[in-house]
Amino acid sequence: MNDELFQRVLQRVRAIFSGVRGGHDLDHTMRVYVNACKIAEMELPAEDQESRRIIRYAALLHDCARPEEDSGKGNVCHAALGRTKSVEILRELGCTDEAFLHAVGECVGKHRYRGKDTPETPAEKIVYDADKLDSIGAVGIARTFHFASHVGARIHNTEKQALEGAEYGPEDTGYREYLVKLRNVPGRMLTASGKALAVQRGEFMKSFFDELNAETEEVFRFTGELS
Repeated sequence: MNDELFQRVLQRVRAIFSGVRGGHDLDHTMRVYVNACKIAEMELPAEDQESRRIIRYAALLHDCARPEEDSGKGNVCHAALGRTKSVEILRELGCTDEAFLHAVGECVGKHRYRGKDTPETPAEKIVYDADKLDSIGAVGIARTFHFASHVGARIHNTEKQALEGAEYGPEDTGYREYLVKLRNVPGRMLTASGKALAVQRGEFMKSFFDELNAETEEVFRFTGELS
């Protein structure tokens, strides 16, 4: 992208995530950006360049308020705050197109899986799907284990332990995240292209955890954790 505003926004996003570690870092934002551009190419007519522009900026800014949510230990909704923060950033960096600002802000505000606002426009649905796509597949598995390590959880546990375990505790494993949320993601996608990609990644995740269960079943039976 040679767009001067885009380069300024990219520089700001890099600054926002400077030093941030974890699943919602700059790497995540870049993957969501690539996912969004890919889905847009499959979903939008060639002449709809304005929606593509909205999607590129919204994908880049979708987690701009994530540091506030993390520092607030979940008491701040990064999507809701991001709706206004993304617009403020764009205005500060020189954007004056009010319709464009509103469209980007709505994409950011509606991208959350557990959010209350349902994506409605093609751009909103594509940004939502792009973010969800990064939570599943091989990358999704890596992110779940990264988080589990961060909270001190076990490498793996039984289905019963995972479902009965508390968040941020020793049973908050990658398997728990898969059972509680990630296996449901393909069914929550909003575009045909996003769903097709999600189904592929979902099948890979299932095969991974099936193999992990098979490799650990005998151990859990020996320790009495699996009857």
